Amino acid sequence: MNSALKTLIALTLVAMTVSACGGSKTTNNVQATTVGEELASLDAAYRQGLLTEKEYEQQRRKILKGS
Repeated sequence: MNSALKTLIALTLVAMTVSACGGSKTTNNVQATTVGEELASLDAAYRQGLLTEKEYEQQRRKILKGS
């Protein structure tokens, strides 16, 4: 094999290897709420009768605890 053909084969292999390294683009969307916002939403749900007092207190403690 002459050197031009060897170079062509080597470049082709490198190009194929590099092109396989792409992969899909991954995007993470994070929606952060503050403790105050969570407590306000919880309070609104409780006032609308969507939660019992026991459920309200459990969720409130959970929010304040940070879980």
